[in-house]
Order: sequence, then structure tokens, then C-alpha cells
Amino acid sequence: QVQLVESGGGLVQAGGSLRLSCVASGRTFSGYAMGWFCQAPGKEREFVAVISWSAGSTYTADFVKGRFTISRDNAKNTVFLQMNSLKPEDTAVYYCAAKRGSWYDPRPNEYDYWGQGTQVTVSS
Repeated sequence: QVQLVESGGGLVQAGGSLRLSCVASGRTFSGYAMGWFCQAPGKEREFVAVISWSAGSTYTADFVKGRFTISRDNAKNTVFLQMNSLKPEDTAVYYCAAKRGSWYDPRPNEYDYWGQGTQVTVSS
């Protein structure tokens, strides 16, 4: 079992930045790819970014490409999402998730463990 706890969300003005963190605990973090997803009210959970276990491979969704960056520090069992140039439409609950197997997969149901989410609100 892997427990994931996100932090770093909050209220920010459009154009601002936030850095989300997700700390993993429980069984080993080793070998897990880590993803970030977002879910706005009334919408389905949406893929944002994923990073392989070694951090050698990353992929970000088109709607955040160039603005958001995913990274990880395996020594601290932590994955990050740096969010720059935030827009009001980025407002959502952001979740981190862990998956075994192939690192790249944008489908939420392919992830094995989820955090509780952290709210990001961007005002115009």
C-alpha cells in the first residue's frame, strides 16, 4: 500500500504560480511512475502530467504544456508539479497518483494509488 498526500494548493491570481507537492509513504516508492490529474466541478478527472520512476521521461498534457512542469525527488519520496502562468480555467482539485508497469498512461483507472487532492483556485 502506498499513501499519497498532496499539498501546496491555494488561491492565486491569474498569471501567478504554485508548486504542488505529493509525498508518498508506506511501501516502497521504488518503481512507481507518478502522475498528476485535475478535476473541476462537474467535469471528469483529467490527465495533467506523468513522470517515470527514474525521472528520465515526462509527459504533459497539451493544455498545460509550457506552463506546468513535473519533477520528482526519489530520495524524499516526493513528486512536484510546478504551475506557472496560471489561468482561471486551471481551477480544480489536483490529485497525484502512482502506478506500476509502463510509465506513460493518461487514463486515471490505470493508476493504483491516489491522494486526497489539493484545491487550486485561480482568480481573474
